[in-house]
Amino acid sequence: MNITTKDLPTALTEVLFARLVPMITGNPGIGKSDIVKQVANKLNLQLIDVRLSQMDSSDINGFPTIKDGKTIFVPPDIFPITTDPLPKGKDGWLVFLDELSSASLSTQAAAYKLILDKQVGQYHLHPNVAIVAAGNKSTDKAIVNRMGTAMQSRLVHFNLDVSHKDWIDWALVNNIHHSIISFIEFRPTLLHNFNPNHVDNTFACPRTWSFVNSIIKDKQKLSTLDTAIIAGCIGEGPAREFKGYTDIFESLPKLTDIVKSPTTCQLTERPDVLYATSGLIAHNINKDNIESLAKGIISPIIKSQIIKEWMH
Repeated sequence: MNITTKDLPTALTEVLFARLVPMITGNPGIGKSDIVKQVANKLNLQLIDVRLSQMDSSDINGFPTIKDGKTIFVPPDIFPITTDPLPKGKDGWLVFLDELSSASLSTQAAAYKLILDKQVGQYHLHPNVAIVAAGNKSTDKAIVNRMGTAMQSRLVHFNLDVSHKDWIDWALVNNIHHSIISFIEFRPTLLHNFNPNHVDNTFACPRTWSFVNSIIKDKQKLSTLDTAIIAGCIGEGPAREFKGYTDIFESLPKLTDIVKSPTTCQLTERPDVLYATSGLIAHNINKDNIESLAKGIISPIIKSQIIKEWMH
């Protein structure tokens, strides 16, 4: 069963309160890391980001040293143990074992004890440590190694799916440019068009759309160079569609004209123009103009988009 980005934070929290370790599996760039950060903030835990694909088994078990003629293992400082004080202003730690499915089999084996028994070598983790793991699917053509049954049975598994509606709800409260939001409303399949066999240098996904947002957030109009840069983020096809969509904004009635004559201002019934208009109005609506704009809302598409952003 798949789970969406909207429901995953709640599911992770329930699993963590049961003192178990959840494993998030999903395509690259769909927000796995961001969701874990969100959960850490909600639970007031200090996030420790551990990339298992870059670790050796000794990085987990600790390094050997001699004490009183015997070999002992000194635990790495990235894992809080029972004698460590709580981080200032936090209730504990959330250790994020990212790229678990990309780790070598020996590193995965070294993590057995960490995940099930909450131990590193001979040392117990601090009781206020929670653990979340994540990785890509084996079908993604990312660097993925087989996960043994011993590891599988130590985890609570979630297959993360992408929902454009959930993403739009997130985008509305995270300062994503209104043209991107209305474009994804119009072309929801381009939020995440990942194909492991793609031949482009990149692809459209929530992560790469955030790149686009960083590029266009202060721009009124996109140039040919901007389009090339955006193509470097989401691929040429989606970039050209997005550029064509943003060009529509130049033909839209001015917001001041809509406010001044909300019932007589002419709006076309073309779906792409309606979505662009809804994005323009929703982005600029406020307590001073909402009464006037509400009089001129004649399209269900525009109405639903404006209500959604206004509520946020």
